Amino acid sequence: MTRERALSQTADCFDSGTFKATLARRIAMPTESQNPERGQVLAEYLDAEMRPAFESMGFTCRTLTHPDAKAPFLYAERLEGQNLPTVLGYGHGDVIRGLDAEWKAGVGPWALTESDGMWYGRGIADNKGQHTVNMEAMRAVLDTRGRLNFNAKYLIEMGEETGSPGLRDVCDAHREMLQADMLLASDGPRLNAERPTVFLGSRGSLNIDLVIDAREGGHHSGNWGGLISNPGIQLAHALASIVSANGQIRIPEWVPDSLPDSVRRALADCEVDGGTSGPVIEPEWGEPGLTPAERVFGWCSFEVLAFKTGNPATPVNAIPPRAWARCQLRFVVGIDPDQIVPALRRHLDRQGFPMVRIESTGETRFQATRIDPDDPWVQWTVASLARTTGKKPAILPNLGGSLPNDIFTDVLGLRTVWVPHSYPGCSQHAPNEHLPPGVLREGLLGMTGVYWDLGEGGPA
Repeated sequence: MTRERALSQTADCFDSGTFKATLARRIAMPTESQNPERGQVLAEYLDAEMRPAFESMGFTCRTLTHPDAKAPFLYAERLEGQNLPTVLGYGHGDVIRGLDAEWKAGVGPWALTESDGMWYGRGIADNKGQHTVNMEAMRAVLDTRGRLNFNAKYLIEMGEETGSPGLRDVCDAHREMLQADMLLASDGPRLNAERPTVFLGSRGSLNIDLVIDAREGGHHSGNWGGLISNPGIQLAHALASIVSANGQIRIPEWVPDSLPDSVRRALADCEVDGGTSGPVIEPEWGEPGLTPAERVFGWCSFEVLAFKTGNPATPVNAIPPRAWARCQLRFVVGIDPDQIVPALRRHLDRQGFPMVRIESTGETRFQATRIDPDDPWVQWTVASLARTTGKKPAILPNLGGSLPNDIFTDVLGLRTVWVPHSYPGCSQHAPNEHLPPGVLREGLLGMTGVYWDLGEGGPA
């Protein structure tokens, strides 16, 4: 009944193919929450996979519902003692659309397939592979010790890829039931494939549309060029006033005053690397004076996701009547989310673009969150991962992307520690989603160590 025995069992689970078979069964379920025809499959993932897995580990399961959610939520708990540490886990079983026809030859979204040393399948990185790692690590501790020696709670949702509808209300309604010492969950990528990582929150995200409707219909560019405004040109200049040619944001309310010292210290030894399949970092892009890690994990970024004027497929010799751009601001703690749009309106008016209309996209706005990198639970988790892997984990104050983390920090009042089991080049949300099996194996061992150490008492 030792830590080493639990780690040995975990290694055997992976090396024997048991873990792969479990994950393959889950990937085979096409749980596309963006596809209205998949409602039954979403519910089946909870009933056929999650509930039996938790119940086999002695958890009591409960179904939670919300009228806005595409499928129920599954809550599982195993309570072993009032004076023991309590940890809340979280995962989502839904995935982005499979995009079946766009995968490379020999692989597809609904079968776990090994190719060129990688494991392919929709959800292997986001998020079936990640919560399967955590659940099987917990199973290894139970099988070895006979008990966890801490209280475990877990929440699985099936709508994260559509903005987690209902999750906030469910957590608010069951706040007492979901109380814990911390959220310990897995999503998103490591800093790189080789380095264990923890992140402590996520950047906020707001999508907005910028629109100019100049007039009804297009007009011949030979007869009217130079006489009437071109919305495409106007909108391009409006966008150029928001961000420089090198990507630096020009609206003061959209950037923090400075980087906190604890954030700067945590990022000092973090090198952003997308691997061989990732893009090359451009050092001159973004906020000057910051390292790449500080730009993506400690600062804000503005992106134009799409731009349309005229008819791109079949251009004609006419001045278009309309221009449209879908834009996105990723922001960190310190930015007032309620002032993002008003600040943009004031900026556009000052710059001479009152004709630009700001429209909501109707998508969920994610709030920015992070806890202190010096928090004792953060340092304890990092020490446990280092003990198991023999590597120094990276500490990221927040994920560069966005998660509904504010529900756990603001609604439930939890410190949040995320231990990702993916890497930046995994192609999540795209065709050919994949992971190096070594990342999953190391994650499985690391989480086994964390759960074992938690049963030894956790941080003082």
